Amino acid sequence: MSQTAAQPAGSTARELDTTPNLSELTTLRVGGPVDRYVEATTEAELVDAVRAADDAGAPLLVVGGGSNLLAADEGFDGVVVRDVRTGLDADLSASCELEGPACGGANLTLPAGQDWDAFVAQAVANEWIGVEALSGIPGTVGAAPVQNIGAYGQEVSGVVASVRTWDRATGRRRTLTLSELGFGYRTSVLKQSMRASTSPDGAVWYPTPRYVVLEVNLQMRIGSLSDPVTYPELARRLGVEVGQRAPSSDVRAAVLELRGGKGMLLDGVGGAATPDHDRWSAGSFFTNPILSAAEAETLPAEAPRFPAGDGRVKTSAAWLIDRAGFGKGFGPAGEHSPARLSTRHTLALTNRGGATAQDLVSLARAVRDGVRETFGVTLEPEPVLVGLAL
Repeated sequence: MSQTAAQPAGSTARELDTTPNLSELTTLRVGGPVDRYVEATTEAELVDAVRAADDAGAPLLVVGGGSNLLAADEGFDGVVVRDVRTGLDADLSASCELEGPACGGANLTLPAGQDWDAFVAQAVANEWIGVEALSGIPGTVGAAPVQNIGAYGQEVSGVVASVRTWDRATGRRRTLTLSELGFGYRTSVLKQSMRASTSPDGAVWYPTPRYVVLEVNLQMRIGSLSDPVTYPELARRLGVEVGQRAPSSDVRAAVLELRGGKGMLLDGVGGAATPDHDRWSAGSFFTNPILSAAEAETLPAEAPRFPAGDGRVKTSAAWLIDRAGFGKGFGPAGEHSPARLSTRHTLALTNRGGATAQDLVSLARAVRDGVRETFGVTLEPEPVLVGLAL
């Protein structure tokens, strides 16, 4: 069976007469004007827009849902390209390589611009297993493998088979298989070209990585029960033991409730319709630190510790932030601060309605520096900072 959404014809990206501010394209709702803004409704349009910007030597920012960006108040003096493609192609006769070479599964192909949570809802409804715990995460399908999004014991790397990209370095399309994507905690080969310390060839591509995602191929098992539930908080909410399975629809509902209780849903998702400034955020602003065993030993005995492979230890950024004196709702000027930590979750930096990008950066610096002074651990930001630095 194949389900394919038709795409508009054409090969030239649409440059709008009026260019939006980045505050209109990001979930933090900050950021200034852009020099040029184009929307791509086909793959050809997306490639042409990226190639034209690179050929002209113009700074390039490819935007999906804008849920992982903190953009400068001064704006972006370059080309902003937004992928607005949607759709899904499903081959349900494909073999599934996730649990043996002969198991039945769904082979799904999605354009990068497809809304992530809308896809998860469709996957749960069709009994495609492996993303149910990733419900409610804002953004697009194309951003999911770049960041290797994860929550409540699942990561998107568990279902990705390959990613088709536009390689800006070679000017060609390139498909990266699972073994080539180099997935790790909140990282991938797709993301690593953005920093000199991790870029495979030493070249830095910023703020858009070397590989622009065009299409994502997923392989998923079919069934009514979820993957084993490995996250204790989610297991308790579902009333199951850790390691047991539950109906995928129940897992999605429970995850949406948990995320909603932490202010981690966008307006309109999971019934989150009432205006709430806790949702004006980029989700978790800092990643959980990965420490050497020796570094982990310097933390207080009660600090969370989770095995991270190679003898390393992952600890909780939220725990460090809270214990360093930055509680829920913290702001430099108290409740009058335009940028504050979420009143529900210390990992989220929020815009209380009038914040600027500099307000948010100042808050992030205060939290980062306070954690470093208290515990000797330097937190790393998760969002991409455009025109800004901590």
